[in-house]
Amino acid sequence: MVEEERKFAVEPEWLLPDLAPAAPDGASVRALPPVTLVATYFDTVDLRLARAGVSLRHRQGDELPWTVKLPTDSPGVRHEISRAGPTDAVLADLVDLVTVHHRGAPLAPVVVVRTVRHNHEIVDRAGDVLAEVADDHVTLLDADGAGTGGFREVEVERKGGDAGLLDRLTDLLRDAGARGGDFTPKHVRALGRHAAAEPDLVAPAELPARPTAAAVVTEAVRREAGRLLAHDPLVRLRAPVGDDDTAVHQMRVACRRLRSDLKTFGPLVRPAWARPLRAELKWLADALGAARDAEVLRDRLRHTATSDPVSPVDPAAVDRLDAVLAGWQEEALAAVDEALRSPRYLALVDALVLAARAPRLTPHAEAPAHRVLPRLVARPWRRLAGTAKKPGGVAGLDPAGPDEQWHTVRKQGKQARSAVTAVAPVLGGDAKKLARALAKVQNLLGEHQDAAVAAQTWRAVAEERPTDHELAVAAGRLLERERAAVRRARADFPYAWRRATRRRRTRWLA
Repeated sequence: MVEEERKFAVEPEWLLPDLAPAAPDGASVRALPPVTLVATYFDTVDLRLARAGVSLRHRQGDELPWTVKLPTDSPGVRHEISRAGPTDAVLADLVDLVTVHHRGAPLAPVVVVRTVRHNHEIVDRAGDVLAEVADDHVTLLDADGAGTGGFREVEVERKGGDAGLLDRLTDLLRDAGARGGDFTPKHVRALGRHAAAEPDLVAPAELPARPTAAAVVTEAVRREAGRLLAHDPLVRLRAPVGDDDTAVHQMRVACRRLRSDLKTFGPLVRPAWARPLRAELKWLADALGAARDAEVLRDRLRHTATSDPVSPVDPAAVDRLDAVLAGWQEEALAAVDEALRSPRYLALVDALVLAARAPRLTPHAEAPAHRVLPRLVARPWRRLAGTAKKPGGVAGLDPAGPDEQWHTVRKQGKQARSAVTAVAPVLGGDAKKLARALAKVQNLLGEHQDAAVAAQTWRAVAEERPTDHELAVAAGRLLERERAAVRRARADFPYAWRRATRRRRTRWLA
């Protein structure tokens, strides 16, 4: 569940204004009886969860009393996960869910807040709730349940309404004297400045106009470490991150790009630090790989089966193929869950947090980025182009060669694209153009690989079920469509490669 809120600080004597002017046509305001909520928040001694924008609480009286809230890229928008369970211990699956934030440190109660809530709902004609406005009187409680201070705030939460309704309610509240409109959770206000301090995971920052190579490397590490750790809870929840993307994919991409960056920037990072980190990232990427492969195959199965509406593939046979893939996916996700609960992964998380804080760099990294980086990026580029001392790359690519040869070039393309993408924001126009052109090259090579693997898979599944003749026919038709996709990718590749290798896009690598 995704929660979108805005919070406002108000004085004790503040009066809630009439909310009706903000309601859309036909909607009304419904006042609910006040309720008292007592919430216990859990965290580490050094408030790692709070500082990361995460909360884990138990709230008395709720049907689902245990709740974790996780930040998103949008301020005031959080993932909310609630569970039923006993009150005497934090639920193990919620502890797992915030692993990348506590990193193995024990969780204990850090603050108890009692909230007397006066709730007002904006409801449409059908009675559906569009938004809630909660007027909260908050009291901090000590171990004996006695009040030790407090504050008053107003919380506006979007339900079934649009963003414009939140904007209108915000204007009304501010006109009435409410302050803020940003997002600060109750427990963070209650815990004070230590809870609002910087998180352990250092986020990327704006690069200066003329950065050193060290600054570029540091930002690359922070970007991919942040991406990996941000998607960990969503992988555990098996939650989507978009209409055509998954958390497993994003976490695997982060592993691969960070490994690639550490290789590209090899002369700038200390080998004794980078080598084991790359090895552990490979272990995690491999653990995620089978689950991601199953995702891709299931999506591709439906797409390929319906690609010709005039001649559809037998739906029942396709369903049986998908059931096989679904079984593979469940097994793969179970293996991912096991990996994410392992001490090895916990050690990797710690290493990534430390890497983002202060990557171990060599003295060469202090040189200006524009002087050092083109030489480093030229290495994977030459391997891809086939102009390096070792033969291969696109120059040695046989248009009628085996799929494995094309797959090797695809892997070289990933390395080159990742390297160019990492330096493009610093090196400017030509590098950005090459990054965009390589993305198109990589899309073709990715389509080639996906189609080739899918064709092999449909054949293998059919061969394992020799008595299912309808499935065999469906698999044969799917296989032919996939091989046609392979041929199209090979036919389109030379044009995309010529565009990528135009002089104006690659001259900065000379």
